[in-house]
Amino acid sequence: MAFRSSDENEEFNSNDGYFPVLQGYGSADIDEEEGPGWDNKPRILLMGLRRSGKSSIQNVVFHKMPPNETLFLESTNKIIKDDISNMSFIQFSIWDLPGQIDYSEGQFDPKELFENCGAIIFVIDAQDEYIDALGKLIHIVKCTHEAHASQSIKFEVFIHKVDGLTDEVKIDIQRDIHSRANEDLALAENHQLDNIQLSFYLTSIYDHSIFEAFSQVVQKLIPQLPTLENLINIVISNSGIEKAFLFDVVSKIYVATDSSPVNMEIYELCCDMIDVVIDVSCIYGLKGDKKQLEGTGSSAYDPESASVIKLTNGTVLYLREVNRYLALVCLVRGDDFETINDPFHFPFKSVLDYNFHIFRKAIQEVFTIGKSNVVNGIDDPSG
Repeated sequence: MAFRSSDENEEFNSNDGYFPVLQGYGSADIDEEEGPGWDNKPRILLMGLRRSGKSSIQNVVFHKMPPNETLFLESTNKIIKDDISNMSFIQFSIWDLPGQIDYSEGQFDPKELFENCGAIIFVIDAQDEYIDALGKLIHIVKCTHEAHASQSIKFEVFIHKVDGLTDEVKIDIQRDIHSRANEDLALAENHQLDNIQLSFYLTSIYDHSIFEAFSQVVQKLIPQLPTLENLINIVISNSGIEKAFLFDVVSKIYVATDSSPVNMEIYELCCDMIDVVIDVSCIYGLKGDKKQLEGTGSSAYDPESASVIKLTNGTVLYLREVNRYLALVCLVRGDDFETINDPFHFPFKSVLDYNFHIFRKAIQEVFTIGKSNVVNGIDDPSG
C-alpha cells in the first residue's frame, strides 16, 4: 500500500471545487447566519418501536461506534437531532425519534415534523413480534398523508437484527412483512395510500448490510444520481475497471456506483480499504496534534490520499480522493498492473490517473451547474 499524490504538479485548493450545498448535499462550510438553520436542514427520520435498534444504527453508521458497544445504549426517550454535515458529504440531519410517541395525540405538529423530510426509515426488530410495529408504520404513513407530505417522502423499512437468522428465515420474514404492510396500506384511508411505495431491506449492525441499506436510501435523495452513475460508467469502460464506488468516507455509504450489480463481498472489501486508509493516515498523515485537528474539523484524509492494495487473488483495490468527503474506490484486474517496485508508476495507472482527473473535474462541474440551476429556479439540476 502506498500513499501519495500521483499528480505531483497538480495544484489542488482544498477549499475550491467541493460540492456546493444542493438538495441536501455538498460542502459543510456554511455560515450559520447565511445558510439554512438547524430545523430547515433536510432530514432523515429514524422511527420504530422501542428497542428496535434505531439509536444503534445511527451510532454505528455515522459515529463509528463498535456494534458490541451499542448494547449499553439507553432507550431513546426524546427526539435526538444529529447534525452530521460538518464531517460528511451527507448534508442531512438525522432525527432519532422515541418509539413511544403517539403522533395523533397532539404532542407534535405533524406538518412541522415532516416538513423538509427527505426519507423516513422505519426500523422493525426481526427477532420480535412485528404486528404492532406494522401498525405503527401504517399510522405514520397516515400522518404524513394528513400533513400533505407523503408524496415528497421516501418510505424505507429496515427489517433489522437479522444477524443469527438463517437465510431462509430472513426471506420468510421479509416476505411476510412486505405482504402485510402493503395489504394494510391498500385498505387504509379508503385506498388513498395505494400510491405509497415502501422499500424493504434486511439489515444488521454486525455486518455491512446496514451500510448497504443506508446507501440505497441516500442515493434516492440525490437528484444528480443518474449523472454520477453515467460518469462512473464512462470511467470504468475506458480504464479497465471491473467495479467502482463513490464513497462518503466517514460513513462508508456509497453515494453512487456503476450500472453493474453490487456484490456484497466487493463492497465489504472496499469498506475495509477505507478503514485501513483512514487508520494509517491518522497515524502517519496528520500534521500537528491529532486532538487539535479533530477539534477544528480537520482530517487525515486530504487531497493527497490514495492507496493501492493487491489482494491474494491478484485483484487490485485502488482508492483516490475526490474531495475531502468523497473517495472513488475501484476494483481492477491484477493483470492490468505491472509488477514493479513502486506501485504508483504503472503505465496502466497513468491512464487511470488521467481518467480519474477528468472524472473529478466532471463531478465538480455537475454540482456547479446544479447550484446555478437552483439559484435560477430550475428544479432538476441533473437533467
